[in-house]
Amino acid sequence: MAVKDKDRNVIAQNKRASHDYFIEETYEAGMVLKGTEIKSMRAGRMNLKDSFARISNGEMYLHNAHISEYEQGNRYNHEPTRARKLLLHKKQINEMIGLTQQKGYSIVPLKVYIKNGFAKVLIGVAKGKKNFDKRETLKRQDAKRDIDRALRERQKG
Repeated sequence: MAVKDKDRNVIAQNKRASHDYFIEETYEAGMVLKGTEIKSMRAGRMNLKDSFARISNGEMYLHNAHISEYEQGNRYNHEPTRARKLLLHKKQINEMIGLTQQKGYSIVPLKVYIKNGFAKVLIGVAKGKKNFDKRETLKRQDAKRDIDRALRERQKG
């Protein structure tokens, strides 16, 4: 089921994004959905693995985001991996076009959540990490985990 995060119901997170990319800037966008898609999302049946956003004809679309079919949807059900339009201001789209024309930048979805009854997606303009960057990040996380563990043990004893 969806997890509470302040005033948002987080439905899906892209945990690989922070591992594979340096997130430079984030934007919140609305999603254009069909009725069975939002019902399936509210049930927590969404996956952002391998999804990406692309700008075409001045509009942004979310590709490869998998929303499972709704069980009671019968013939009105949706296609699970169809391209979904994202709602952003023209100025924001133009900023992203400028950023993504630089080499190595792409647009990745980070999180999908329900905010005030509407489905929102947090997208980030990201630069790809090299293998040594990924290893460095893992080393930093391990060191932080060890420090936190030592501090907890010290406070107990």
